[in-house]
Amino acid sequence: MRGTVFLILIVAFFASGFDRHKPAYVIYDQNGREVTYRRMMRAISDADVLLFGEIHGNPISHWLQYEVVNDMHNALDGSIMIAAEMFESDNQLILDEYLGNLISQNRFEAEAKLWGNYQTDYKPLVEFARENNIPFIASNIPRRYANMVFHGGFEALEQLDEQALAYIAPLPVEYDPELPGYRAMLEMSSGGMGHASETLPQAQAIKDATMAHFLLMNREPGRLVIHLHGTYHSDNFEGIYWYLRQQEPGLNIVTIATVTQENTGRLDEEAEGRADFILVVPDTMTRTY
Repeated sequence: MRGTVFLILIVAFFASGFDRHKPAYVIYDQNGREVTYRRMMRAISDADVLLFGEIHGNPISHWLQYEVVNDMHNALDGSIMIAAEMFESDNQLILDEYLGNLISQNRFEAEAKLWGNYQTDYKPLVEFARENNIPFIASNIPRRYANMVFHGGFEALEQLDEQALAYIAPLPVEYDPELPGYRAMLEMSSGGMGHASETLPQAQAIKDATMAHFLLMNREPGRLVIHLHGTYHSDNFEGIYWYLRQQEPGLNIVTIATVTQENTGRLDEEAEGRADFILVVPDTMTRTY
């Protein structure tokens, strides 16, 4: 009898002390309702553009990006293209040469401006595109030009020649400093000291505008464009999303944001409304760098 009671206590302890499941991610809609991967994919399959916001170095973000690309490629009979913040527009030529098998992998990786986590996080997508003949767009502004804006505002770009201007969004760039994301960045730059730098959100905006520009410039009707970027570039339907809407308001755009939470069993209130779908990852998740 005593042994039976002890066994019951042990079972009760383990039942109450441990979660039955430990999901690596949970998907919610913008209203905080949990949804399935299949439900999200149905919405994506009807879209013109998917803006997939990642947390850089988060392995679940990168794994799910690969799965979405793979599944959409199969579901849409190959009618997709990829675009990414992680490749600057002046790298388009070398990226095309590699995808077209004109240069070796060694030469591409030695000469392209690749992020430090390329091997683990972005190489699988580039290789998938190469193997399946999927266009891959280098959409981001060269960082030297974003740095010019950071130090001198949009006006600094007026010094560039035509060849350089081909790598950025057409000037003058439409800019709304009152968008909440840019406003928050402005306030953050002051550090509470009241000396805010107007050029910090402008440098962010020129990135957003340029990514939207190259996405639209290369978009082909009937192909889903899957754009990969840091989640802050499309959170709250701002950033890239806002610039796309200014130029082509009729586009069907689906957004995904990535957040980390201590408890994935519900969506934190502050994350509600951040995107059409919010990918919630445990904040204990390991990082790729």
